[in-house]
Amino acid sequence: MKASAETPMQQSSFAMDIYFIVALLTLGAFTGFFAGLLGIGGGGIMVPALTMLFVQQQFPAEHIVHMALATSMTAIVPTAIASLRAHHQHQAVIWPVVIKIAPGILLGTFAGTFLASYLAAKPLAIFFSCFMALVALQMVLNRKPKPSHQLPGALGMSTVGTGIGGISALVAIGGGTLTVPFLVWCNIRLPIAIGTSAAVGLPIALAGAAGYAVNGWGISNLPNYTLGYIFWPAVLAMAAMSFITAPLGAKLAHRLPITLLKKIFALLLIGLSVHMLVTVFGN
Repeated sequence: MKASAETPMQQSSFAMDIYFIVALLTLGAFTGFFAGLLGIGGGGIMVPALTMLFVQQQFPAEHIVHMALATSMTAIVPTAIASLRAHHQHQAVIWPVVIKIAPGILLGTFAGTFLASYLAAKPLAIFFSCFMALVALQMVLNRKPKPSHQLPGALGMSTVGTGIGGISALVAIGGGTLTVPFLVWCNIRLPIAIGTSAAVGLPIALAGAAGYAVNGWGISNLPNYTLGYIFWPAVLAMAAMSFITAPLGAKLAHRLPITLLKKIFALLLIGLSVHMLVTVFGN
C-alpha cells in the first residue's frame, strides 16, 4: 500500500525532471543555431528561457535572474568555441581585431559580474530587456555607417572592449549584440562582423563565468549542483546541443541575405525581452 501511494508522486517528479532536461536540451540546440547564425553568444535567448525554467523549478526567487545570467554565460563557452571554429573555416574572423579587443573584454566582463551580483533581480531584468530592445531597434532602423568610419587603434579597441565586456556581463550575452553593430558601424561587412563577434564571445564567456562563480560563492540557499551562481546541469545539457547546432547556423549565416539576418535578430531579441519581463514580474 505504501509503495502504491508513493507511485504517483514518483511518476510526477520523474516527469517533471524529464521535462526540465528536454527543455534544456532544446534550448541548447536553439541557442547554438542562432549563435552561429547571428554571431551572438546566445545569452539573449538563454537568460529569458532559463529564468522561466528556474521559476518553474521553484529556485530561490531572489537568485533566479543571477543564476540565469551565470548559467547562460558559462554555457556560452562551448557555444562560442563551436561558432568561432565554424566562422574561421569560412575565413570570416578578423583575428587582429579579436586580439586588440580581448584585454578590455576580459577586464570589463569580470568587473561587470560584481555589479550584476549586487543588483536585485527585477532591476537586472529591466536593464536586460531595455538593452535588448535598443539593440533590436538599431538593427531594424538599419542606419548606414559613414564611409569614413574605421576601426580604432589598439587603445581605442581595448576601451571599446571594456564597455562591451561590462554590459555583456550585466545581460549575460557573448557580446554579439554589441560587437556586431560596432564592427558594422566601422564598415566591416555583416558576415565578417558576425564571424569576428563569435570569436570575441569566447573571452567574454570565460571572464563572465569566472566572475559569477566568484560572486556567488558562499551563498547558502542555492540549489544543488551549483558553483557560485552557475547551475551546472543546465550548462552541460545546453552545451551538449549547442556545440552541435552552432556550426549549422554559421553555415547558414553565409548564405542568407543580410537584411533578413537583421530582421531575424531584431524580432528574436524583442520577443524574448518582453517574455522575460512578464516572467520576472509575474513571479
